[in-house]
Amino acid sequence: MADFGPKWKVLRSVLMVFFNFGLALVFVEAERGLKLREEVTGFSGTEDSAASYLLKAVNFFWKSDRTGYQHVWPEMRFDWQIVVGTIVGFCGAAFGSVGGVGGGGIFVPMLSLIIGFDPKSATAISKCMIMGAAASTVYYNLKLRHPTLDMPIIDYDLALLIQPMLMLGISIGVIFNVIFPDWMVTVLLIILFIGTSTRAFFKGVETWKKETIMKKEAARHLEANNGGGQEVEYKPLPGGPQKDTIEPEVSIIRNVYWKELGLLVFVWLAFLALQIAKSYTSTCSTAYWILNLLQIPISVGVSTYEAVSLYRGQKVVASTGDQGRDWKVHQLVTYCAFGVLAGIVGGLLGLGGGFIMGPMFLELGVPPQVSSATATFAMTFSSSMSVVEYYLLKRFPVPYALYFVAVATFAALVGQHIVRRMIIMLGRASLIIFILAFTIFVSAISLGGVGISNMIWKIERQEYMGFENLCKYDA
Repeated sequence: MADFGPKWKVLRSVLMVFFNFGLALVFVEAERGLKLREEVTGFSGTEDSAASYLLKAVNFFWKSDRTGYQHVWPEMRFDWQIVVGTIVGFCGAAFGSVGGVGGGGIFVPMLSLIIGFDPKSATAISKCMIMGAAASTVYYNLKLRHPTLDMPIIDYDLALLIQPMLMLGISIGVIFNVIFPDWMVTVLLIILFIGTSTRAFFKGVETWKKETIMKKEAARHLEANNGGGQEVEYKPLPGGPQKDTIEPEVSIIRNVYWKELGLLVFVWLAFLALQIAKSYTSTCSTAYWILNLLQIPISVGVSTYEAVSLYRGQKVVASTGDQGRDWKVHQLVTYCAFGVLAGIVGGLLGLGGGFIMGPMFLELGVPPQVSSATATFAMTFSSSMSVVEYYLLKRFPVPYALYFVAVATFAALVGQHIVRRMIIMLGRASLIIFILAFTIFVSAISLGGVGISNMIWKIERQEYMGFENLCKYDA
């Protein structure tokens, strides 16, 4: 396993994000305390300037009787907006499915700027599109084998470690999507995406250099044996013990790890049952919070089972080769925490958790093809669950969602087929990493630009830009 020391800066950034979330909740509680003090004691801000400034700041962030959200759902009709939106959505789904990131960073700006949805409704429809693209990509990958090892291209043990925590994060992220102001989402998005896209780009350059060395060595070996004149056959980068023959496709029955898949389906069904039950309760009621909290033992229990098995050596993350056989406690905890963070980002911004999982899997030493396939596999469960949650919140119009799901599903199949052929033809699996980095960077620019534009517009109109009241949210 790679040295954990260099990853401390990344972990520190994650902890800072969670600290900011906690600080936001402190502001909310502080407002209630200050308001109570003013009502009981007749306190006025002029009596204490410091407290007055604090009260003004808190009132900017939180006013329980005000909201800055109103959904905008344009009428569905065939016009230039639908045509352009379809083209952009097709390209986003094709690139996103190949990189294993879903494409939400392209879907959300397209739905907001071109189609005309409000940002939060665009987030919900984006999740629907990610679900369609992920489902079709998983269907495409179910028959494929690992490029160098005798195992499926989807690493089910790695998915079982991350996916339950990912779904827990999704539930938290959907709540944050209702509560958080758009400007805070924009700031978090720009910081996170620029960092992950830069890291992914450098990882792609590193992989490209390794592939170049291997191609040169293979060319010299071929020239020494045959006198040259033949094209060098593509061989994937080694990731562990090699199998004698590459078996690109087998039957789905033989290629699926059914025990791990069964546990993943159990987590999904348990979360689905809790979400359906929650829809019959009042928001912020005791039953509402109990059902929310029940998600924690389910997700933590399954991930802990997998983590303990990996720690004891009963299971291995085989796709990383020998690196996946020696796990430390702090590493397992860190990767589970990244799973939660990926889910929060996905639920909050309407993106696939692959924006974090993809770079994280590459850091583990997972080959690009396996990283993309495994991240997409985990996103299928998490995105479908967030679609259920958004549907129960009535956050998107169904006809629009069905249309764009169909577009994303078809585009993902086309993208997977074309890029797979390009990898075989060019001998460069690093193409997947560059597509990943490019998609994340474009998402940072597009989503960041939309967010800044909306923020300026609200400032000019002096609209409320604080936190929303979840308990008074009218679905």
